[in-house]
Amino acid sequence: MHASVSVQKQEARINALEVEAASLEKELGQHEDADAIVKKHIKLLHKYNESKDATQILIGKLATLRETTVRQIHDDMDLRDCD
Repeated sequence: MHASVSVQKQEARINALEVEAASLEKELGQHEDADAIVKKHIKLLHKYNESKDATQILIGKLATLRETTVRQIHDDMDLRDCD
């Protein structure tokens, strides 16, 4: 059996969701295309990841040349794990 939800609670929930949607739409911009924003974001993430991968390759080569570890290069360059 499912617990019944009163009509008033359903209407209150619907109203709350509509207010939240309106707020988010205002923040985004009424005439902005969410799909276009997501596609642009994904494209930028790909560029970031490619740059980060290339950087890690160079750091690995530098570690080899200096006969040290990648971790030591990161420490020497003050690179954090989240970079």
